[in-house]
Amino acid sequence: MKSLFLSHRQLFENPLHLFRVVGPEAQASDLVLVTIPDDGFTFSGKSVNYFLSGDDCADRFGRDNKCSNCAVRPALLLEPGDEKLLSNSREVNDVVTVELGTYPSVILDPSMREMAEKQYREGTLRKTGTSYTVAGVKRDVYRLGAKQIIRVPVTEETTTGYVQLSDGSAVNSAEEIFIEVRPVRWYYDEINKLLISGKALFAGLGREESAAYLKAQFIDELLAEDDEEIASGSAGTSYHIEEHDELDMIRAFVKADIPVFIHGLAGDGKSDRVKEIDPDVLDIELVNETPESINGRAVYNETTDEIIDIKPVWLVKLERLCEDGKLHILFFDELTNATKQTQAVIFKIVLERFVNNRWPLPPNARIVAAGNDRAESSVAHDLAEPLFGRFAHIYIRTTVENWMPWAVRKRINPYVMEFLANNDLYLRTTFTGTEGYADPRRWEMVSRILDSSDNDFALIEPIVGRDTAEAFIRFFRAQEEMADLAKYTDEEIARMTVARKYQIAQQCLYAASAKPEEAENLVAKLGAEFLAWFRYVLDRKQ
Repeated sequence: MKSLFLSHRQLFENPLHLFRVVGPEAQASDLVLVTIPDDGFTFSGKSVNYFLSGDDCADRFGRDNKCSNCAVRPALLLEPGDEKLLSNSREVNDVVTVELGTYPSVILDPSMREMAEKQYREGTLRKTGTSYTVAGVKRDVYRLGAKQIIRVPVTEETTTGYVQLSDGSAVNSAEEIFIEVRPVRWYYDEINKLLISGKALFAGLGREESAAYLKAQFIDELLAEDDEEIASGSAGTSYHIEEHDELDMIRAFVKADIPVFIHGLAGDGKSDRVKEIDPDVLDIELVNETPESINGRAVYNETTDEIIDIKPVWLVKLERLCEDGKLHILFFDELTNATKQTQAVIFKIVLERFVNNRWPLPPNARIVAAGNDRAESSVAHDLAEPLFGRFAHIYIRTTVENWMPWAVRKRINPYVMEFLANNDLYLRTTFTGTEGYADPRRWEMVSRILDSSDNDFALIEPIVGRDTAEAFIRFFRAQEEMADLAKYTDEEIARMTVARKYQIAQQCLYAASAKPEEAENLVAKLGAEFLAWFRYVLDRKQ
């Protein structure tokens, strides 16, 4: 595989078929937006000038013009065997696109930026051991939940003093921001064995420096493994000890072909984690299965006077799924809720990788199971010791901190995320059997009803129960009231009754988890005795 610039001929003289369909303009990634100098003639909307081979350029309108500031829209010339690296092929309007490699491209989600900045300042944002070269400087890759991010400074060479990014937000010149590493989607010209980036990927280098980077480092950084080991402080040793989140651990055991059992409470996202590793996972809910449906049926053939064994439907689906040669997960969900007889059948499959002693599992199939512990479910059974011993066991304990990255990826309603970020005790409440209760899955239900009802808070109670719904409403009502109360003049406050002042202090107390300084400053305006009461109660709550 070789990386290169597109040529003037491929764009203008004898355009490639895909350029006749999609046009020669190139959109800029967020990394380009924050690293390319802008003299006022660099962008049109989000389209950007980019280098071609020789001394040529394509300008921001996709025209044949010389430009002062250019980004780089890489092309890759494939060699025999490189096609096997391509994934997620799509075809639209007779143009094929594929995914290959990862590269920093998109501004980190707004709800994650404060968390990333906090961990970076505290030194707890952990490095993956990989890096990307940005404008000639190596930038470490960090892991934030399931995301990989880099930290880069915004160019100072702008005509406005700020840069507007793809999500509509603006960042100031010289500010440092986090860019998320994402899979790169390429146009695929199969006839010419050519991949062409759908966007301009990087900038901040001159033509010669860009060409040198394409030739030397670009492909290595593009194809770096997603899950590199974190750099160890004990160089020279033959072992290492890493920090792993639950998703990393599941992925590692799947890769090593070691069956995994995921323990967790209902709603903790056990199946969601499996789907993150393999979106095409074959999910079998064992509470609905019998030994016969797992092992297949025996049918009598009157013509031949024979008993014929018929493969179970799930195995046929798994075999078809695994025909692409990739690793795919066979997920036995609710294994602890299955009968002892069904568990015995699963034990044979896990132990021997054969179904009914006849049909082997595909070699690229991997086994993952999940279930609730007996103490957490009235219908759960303990796993028999031989079956328990065949798995690596991972225990899921969902917290707001490790739930939030998932919530961002799933576009959970922002009201839900803000409430839980400031009231983590409400992530999970006690099941009473008489009204709604909260858990991570049910908060996703809340998100859906809010999205579909234009944020009607009255619809929350049937899902999470009265107490949690009232706390949810009080939280946002208190913030609104604080904003109104901050507008009172000193004269208006002086005319308030003592009861009204205590009411305001109480509202500020509730809002203090989200806006502590603003709440305390407002109470201070009420008077010293109210501020003393506020601090006393706040200290007792903590």
